Amino acid sequence: MADEIKTGPRSGATSGAGPGAADARPYPRTDDTDLIADPAIAARHLADAAVAGGAVAVAMFRGGIRSWSKDNNSPVTEADLAVDAMLRERLTGLAPDYGWLSEETADNPERLGRRRLWIVDPIDGTRSYMAGRPDWCVAVALVEDGRPIAGALYAPVTDELFIAFAGGGATRNGLPIAAGTRQELAGARLDAPPPLFDRVQAVAPVARGERVHSLALRNARVATGELDAALASPNANDWDLAAADLLVHEAGGLLTTLSGNRLVYNASVPRHGALVSAGASLHPSVLDAARRGTS
Repeated sequence: MADEIKTGPRSGATSGAGPGAADARPYPRTDDTDLIADPAIAARHLADAAVAGGAVAVAMFRGGIRSWSKDNNSPVTEADLAVDAMLRERLTGLAPDYGWLSEETADNPERLGRRRLWIVDPIDGTRSYMAGRPDWCVAVALVEDGRPIAGALYAPVTDELFIAFAGGGATRNGLPIAAGTRQELAGARLDAPPPLFDRVQAVAPVARGERVHSLALRNARVATGELDAALASPNANDWDLAAADLLVHEAGGLLTTLSGNRLVYNASVPRHGALVSAGASLHPSVLDAARRGTS
C-alpha cells in the first residue's frame, strides 16, 4: 500500500456506472445569468470536480511525486498544486464572479466582498497521501453568506463520493447517510487528538475509533455514523472543514466550536478554534466533556 494507491472502479461521477451514478443527471438551467444558482446543481458540479481531482492525484502518485515543506512546516506535493490548478480552472469557469479560497492558492482579500465563494482543499490529508494510506480526500464546497450550501468529498482509495447540499440531505455513493442517534457518552466511538480524547475519557469511558488523519474525512465518518463523535484541535482552516461541515449537518449531526456555535466561513482569517462534531443527540455530552479543563 505504501508504494501504490489502489482505487475502486469509479472513473468519474458522471460515468453512468458504479457508485454515485444516480447523481449523473444533466445540469438544468436555473436562469440565464447563473447556471449554478441552485445548490443541488452546484453540488453535482462539485462532485464531478472532486472525482476529477482525485484521478489527477492518483495518477501523479503512481508516477512519483516531488514534495517539500511550506512555511508552516506542513507538507505539500506537486499533486496538491496540480489538483488545485485543475479545480480552480474548472470551478471559476462555472462562476467567474464567485470568490476563491484554497489551501494551495495565495489568499486574495477580494473574496471577502463576495457573497458566494468556492472553498477547496486539493488534498486533505497530504501526509497520508504521501504515505500511500487511504485516509485522504479532495474536499470542495460552495459557501454563501458564511455557510456552506453545497459540498463534495471524494476519497479515491476507498472510492467514496460524499455529496451534500443545503436542505437536500447527504449521500455516500448515491445512498443517504445519517449521523448516529446515541445519547450516552459512555462507549461512544471517538476520533480526536490525544489531549482532547483524554479530556473526554476523563468524563466517561469512550472507545478510540480508527484514526482518520484527514479532518474532512474524520467528520464524514461522523456523518455516516461510523464514528459517534470527532474532535479537532485549534487552527483548522476553512478548506479543511467547509464541505464536511455541510455533510455532518445534512446528515443530522452538529459540528460546532467549543462555545456551541456553528462555524462561519470566509472571515479575514479563515481559521477556527477547537471543534466538536457528533450526532445531534450526543453532541451536548461531547461538548460538555471537551470543555472541561479549558478556562
